[in-house]
Amino acid sequence: MPQVTPQLNKQNDTHVSLPLFPGISGGPLENHYRLKQFHFHWGAVNEGGSEHTVDGHTYPAELHLVHWNSVKYQNYKEAVVGENGLAVIGVFLKLGAHHQMLQRLVDILPEIKHKDTRAAMRPFDPSTLLPTCWDYWTYAGSLTTPPLTESVTWIIQKEPVEVAPSQLSAFRTLLFSALGEEKKMMVNNYRPLQPLMNWKVWASFQATNEGTRS
Repeated sequence: MPQVTPQLNKQNDTHVSLPLFPGISGGPLENHYRLKQFHFHWGAVNEGGSEHTVDGHTYPAELHLVHWNSVKYQNYKEAVVGENGLAVIGVFLKLGAHHQMLQRLVDILPEIKHKDTRAAMRPFDPSTLLPTCWDYWTYAGSLTTPPLTESVTWIIQKEPVEVAPSQLSAFRTLLFSALGEEKKMMVNNYRPLQPLMNWKVWASFQATNEGTRS
């Protein structure tokens, strides 16, 4: 895999854009979806930060792996506003053991502390950030950042991944501001909880009373 270039996202998160086209298919998806980028959302404190909740429980952070429908659309821009254009895998982060692969991203955060800064890194496989259990919830919903189009098939992993408190704290050192501007800490970069409306949530496993909200 060629070198990837992490950069500070202008839409209030940190994302890594990928030059290759790994992707996902099957499950709730009728087509193959290419991986475009992945990013994180987190709170200023550990009591909040995820964009989804499970039975009212909020996690301190959430990882999103954003894919686009490469069968139905010519490019990502078209897919964003198109029906069934995107598929996003959501992974909850909880405090616990040190995450060895996440540390590779944490190590370069000081280099991209400010808005619009970049840093090179060694080849990185984003699948190493996924949980070992692939049970998930899925529903048809919208982006959580502008343009907020209802073009997303959400696939929310039931099992969270553990990260060390120091690793999560490293994300809170990033800034919304550029070099030379007044410092503005990059925290609480998540969309507040939205009503489920008429969206139906399905589970890939034998469901209990558990439920997810976004």
